[in-house]
Amino acid sequence: MAKTKTKRKGETLTLDQVKTLGNELLSSRAHVNNLPVLLSLLSPSSPLDLALESLISLQSFFTPLIPEIPSSFAARSKSLASGEDFDGAESVYKLWLRSRFDEFVNSLIEITVSSLSIEALRDVSLDAIMEFGKLGKEGKFQSAIYHRFIQNIIQATSSVDSLLELMASKYFKYIDVCYFTYTSIDKIAQRYESASMSDTGGMSLQNNGEMSQSRVDVAAHVIFKILSHIPPLDSEAAYAMWSQFGLSSKKPKRSSKVLVTTEDSQKLEEANEEASSLGHLTKKIKLKFTKAWLSFLKLPLPLDVYKEVLVTLHQNVMPYMANPAILCDFLTRSYDIGGVISVMALSGLFVLMTQHGLEYPKFYEKLYALLTPAIFMAKHRAKFFQLLDTCLKSAYLPAYLAAAFAKKLSRLSLSAPPSGALIIIAIIHNLLRRHPSINFLVHQMVNDESTKDESLNNTEPSENLSISYATQGVDLFNSEETDPAKSGAMRSSLWEIDTLRHHYCPAVSRFVASLENDLTVRAKTTEVTVGDFSSGSYSTIFQQEIRRRVKQVPLAFYKVNPTSLFCEADFPGWTFGKQETGHKENEAINPIEEDGQKNIKRQRVECC
Repeated sequence: MAKTKTKRKGETLTLDQVKTLGNELLSSRAHVNNLPVLLSLLSPSSPLDLALESLISLQSFFTPLIPEIPSSFAARSKSLASGEDFDGAESVYKLWLRSRFDEFVNSLIEITVSSLSIEALRDVSLDAIMEFGKLGKEGKFQSAIYHRFIQNIIQATSSVDSLLELMASKYFKYIDVCYFTYTSIDKIAQRYESASMSDTGGMSLQNNGEMSQSRVDVAAHVIFKILSHIPPLDSEAAYAMWSQFGLSSKKPKRSSKVLVTTEDSQKLEEANEEASSLGHLTKKIKLKFTKAWLSFLKLPLPLDVYKEVLVTLHQNVMPYMANPAILCDFLTRSYDIGGVISVMALSGLFVLMTQHGLEYPKFYEKLYALLTPAIFMAKHRAKFFQLLDTCLKSAYLPAYLAAAFAKKLSRLSLSAPPSGALIIIAIIHNLLRRHPSINFLVHQMVNDESTKDESLNNTEPSENLSISYATQGVDLFNSEETDPAKSGAMRSSLWEIDTLRHHYCPAVSRFVASLENDLTVRAKTTEVTVGDFSSGSYSTIFQQEIRRRVKQVPLAFYKVNPTSLFCEADFPGWTFGKQETGHKENEAINPIEEDGQKNIKRQRVECC
C-alpha cells in the first residue's frame, strides 16, 4: 500500500513540491521518508525537470554518507551480533539506507542505459554513477558499482553507441577507469562463455539454448564496441586517475644509505620513483587488457564481429598485449578455416611469425590454397597481396615453392580482372628477380625433333615422356593440386603471362613488357611495389588511361558515314542490308580495280 501511495504522490507532484521534499531531506534526518518519494521520480519516462531535481537532491543526500553506509551483508551481520537496542536500530537504519542507495544506483543505471532517456538526463546520471564510483571507501575506486554499470550496458537490448561515445570522451581517458573496465569485461565474458557452453540460465539467460546463443551474440557485439572505444595504451603518457588514489602501485623502497643532500638529487629521486610507478601501472593495465581480450575471444563470436576482430587485431590489440604469442591458437584456427577468414587472419599470423617466433609448418600450403579467382574481388585484397609479396621475399624460399606461386598466379591471370592482372605481373616480377633459379619458366623451350626421337627409343617412362606431352600442348602444371610440391610447376612455363601481351587493357599489355628484361641482373633492375597496384579497379585504370598523353593516336577517316559494321566484300555471300553510298539504286559498284591499292582504299571509303 505504501508503494502505491508513493507512486500516486509522485504523479501529482509539482517542481516546487519536489524542491521542498529535497530541501527537507537534506535539512533533517526526520524527513528521511522523503527518499521513496524522490526515488519514484527517477525513470526514463519521468518529466525532465522533476527527474533532474530529484536526482540532484538524492545525490547531495547520499554523497556524504557513502563512507558510512556498509555493505548489506556487513550491516546485517552487525545487526544480528549486536545486543544493544541502539546499535541494533542504527544497523537497521543503515541497512535501510543501503537498500535505498542500491535502488538509487539502479535507477541511475537504467536511465543511463535506456534509449528512451533524454540526453541531458543521461549525462547527469552518468556523471552521478562515476562520482559514486570515485567516492568509494578510503578514496579508492568503488568497482562494485562500476561493474554493475558495465554489466547492464552489455545486457542492454537497445543501442548503446551514443553512451559509449560519451564515456570515451569523458572517462575512458583515465587509466583507472580503463583498468576496471577491462576487469569487468573479463569477468562478464567468462560467465557468458560458461553460460553458452552449458546452455543454462546463467547471467539471466534463458534455459533455451537458442535464446542463450542470441543473448551471447548481443553481448559479444557490445563487448567489442566497448573494447574498441577504449583508446590504446600510451606508455609514454602521464596517466591521469579518476579516483583519488587510483590504482595501487608499488613504489621502490628508498635506500637508507642514500642521503638527499641537494634539491637536484631530490628531484631526480622523485622522477625515478614516478618512472618506476608508471612502469608498474603499465604492466598492470597490460595484464588486464590481455585478460579481457582473451576472455572475449573465447566467446562464440558472430561472423561480423569475427571479421572485424581479425581485421583490427594486429594493429589495435597485439602491440599492447603482455604476450601477443598467446593469440597463436586463435589465429591458427582462423587461418585454417579458409576463404575470407583466412585472408583476414593472415596479418596477425604474419606478425606472430616475424616478430614473436611462431612456427607454422604448413603456412605456405595454406597461403597457396588461398590463391583463387575470388581473392581478386575480396574487400581486403590490397592488404593480402602486400602480405603475399612479403611472405615470398625470403631468399631461402625453395625454388619449387617460388615456381608454384608464380605459376598459380599466372594461371589466375587468365580469369582475373585487369587490376588483378597488374598485381599478378608485379608479384611475378619480384619473384623472378628474387629467385633467379626459376627464370627458366619465362623462356622454357622444348626441342620437338630430339624429344620425339628420345620418346620413341625409350620404352620406360621418364622425364622425356613428360616433355613429349608438353610438345603436344599439354601443360604439366596441375592447378587443382593443393600441395605446391606436387603441382608440377617446375616442368611448366609462364605461357599465360605471354598472353597478357595482347590483353585488351593497354595498362596490362604495357606493364607485362617489364618481364622481358633480364631480371637476374639485380644491379639494373628494381623490385616493384605491390601496394601501388593492389588497390586498383576498373575505374582507377580508366582514370589513369584518360589522363595519359598519347603521342600517336590511330584514326579512321570516312568520306561517307558508314551504315554497317562490316562490308559485303569482307564476307562474300552475306548481306548486311541496303547501303547508302551516294550512288543511284540501279548503279552497280565494281569493287574490282586494276590498281590493288586503289581497290582497297575504295572499299574502305565506300563500304565501311
